[in-house]
Amino acid sequence: MVYDFAIIGAGAAGLQLALAMAKDQYFNSKQIVIFEPDSKTVNDKTWSFWEKGSGHYDNILAARWDTALFYGGGQSLNIPLRGYSYKSLRALDFYNYAKSELQKHNNIHWIEEKIEELQEEEVIHLTGKQQYQAAYVFDSRIPITSEEIQTATGVLQHFLGWEIKTPGKVFDPKSFTMMDYRIKYEDTSSFTYVLPYSETEALVEFTFFSPDLVKREDYEILIRRYIKEQLNIKNFEITAKEGGVIPMFDYPFQKHNTERVIKVGTAGGWVKPSSGYSFKSSGNKSQKLIQNIKNKQPLTKGIYSKKHLLYDSTFLKVLQRENHLGEDLFTIMYSKNDIETVFAFLDEETSFVQEVALMNTFPKAKFGMAMASVVLKA
Repeated sequence: MVYDFAIIGAGAAGLQLALAMAKDQYFNSKQIVIFEPDSKTVNDKTWSFWEKGSGHYDNILAARWDTALFYGGGQSLNIPLRGYSYKSLRALDFYNYAKSELQKHNNIHWIEEKIEELQEEEVIHLTGKQQYQAAYVFDSRIPITSEEIQTATGVLQHFLGWEIKTPGKVFDPKSFTMMDYRIKYEDTSSFTYVLPYSETEALVEFTFFSPDLVKREDYEILIRRYIKEQLNIKNFEITAKEGGVIPMFDYPFQKHNTERVIKVGTAGGWVKPSSGYSFKSSGNKSQKLIQNIKNKQPLTKGIYSKKHLLYDSTFLKVLQRENHLGEDLFTIMYSKNDIETVFAFLDEETSFVQEVALMNTFPKAKFGMAMASVVLKA
C-alpha cells in the first residue's frame, strides 16, 4: 500500500500534525500512517506554553496560570499575563487524547514500528520490520549527532524537575515562577522554575541554559536548596521526576529537507532556539504545513523566518560567549518590556518596529558585535 502521508515519530510535532490533518476535511480521502515504536503509555515529560484565549488542549491541561513571577537582578517581578495564559500539559494526557482522537478516523493508521531506512525515489520507500511506501514523509528523526549540532552557535537547556507534595498548603496556584535566579550554579545561566498545580503540589525544576552538562547530584542539591531556602518547605514527598536536554542551537536543520521529505519537531528546527520552547511552535508550524499542502505550495513555505533566526543566533551568541550574563539578559527582557511584546516576539508575531524597540533594551555593544559575528559567519 502507498500512503499519501507518513509521519515518523509520535511526539509533540508528529501528533499535532496528525491531529491537524484529522480535523481538516481535505485529508479525509488521504491515507495517513504514523510510525512509532513506543506505545506512549508513560508520562515522560511536561510541556508548557503561553497562549492567548482558549486552545485545542484546554480540556486536558494539568494547570494554567494568568500571572508570572520573576526573580533576578535584585528584582522581584509580579507579571500579569494580560490576555495570555501559561498552560501546562502532561505528555501522557496528550498521548492518550491524540490516540483517542486519531482512532476515530479510518484513514489514519498507527504502526508500532521503528523506521530504519528511507529512500526517496518516485515514491518514498520506508524500511522497518516491513517495507512501506509514501508520497510524502514528515520525519522527526534527528539527522545528525548531538556533537554536530553543537558545532553551531548556542547552548544546551538541561534540567531536572521534581513533582513534590507537601502535607500543608504552601503554594499559590494562581501564579507560576518563570525564572528564579536567587540560587545559581557557579558562572552559568541557571535558575529555578516552579509550576504550582495546587496549594500542596508543584513541579520544581532546576534549569540551565549553558554549554556544558553537570552531574545529576548537582541538580538535586540545587533543587533541595531551593525548596528549603526559597520555598521554606521542610517536609515534602517526591511524587515524580523528569529531566532532559534540549539543544538551543542555530543549526540549520532545514537543509535536510527535500521537496517530499520534511523534518519536523526538533529534527526540523521547530524548537525555538533562543527559548527552548517547542510544543506551541510545533503546533503553529504544523498548521502552516497543512496550509502549504492544501494550497499546493512548497511544503516549508513560511515555516522558517530568516529574520527571527538572525535574532535567535545573536542572542545565543551572547549567551554562549558570556554565559554568566543570562540573569542580566532575562532581567532586562522581563523588566524593560511588556509581557505581551515578549511573548509575541518569541512567537515570531511582532512588527519590525516592536522588534527594534525590544532589542534596544539590551546592551547595544554586546548585541551589535554578536549580530555582526553571526552575519559574517553566514
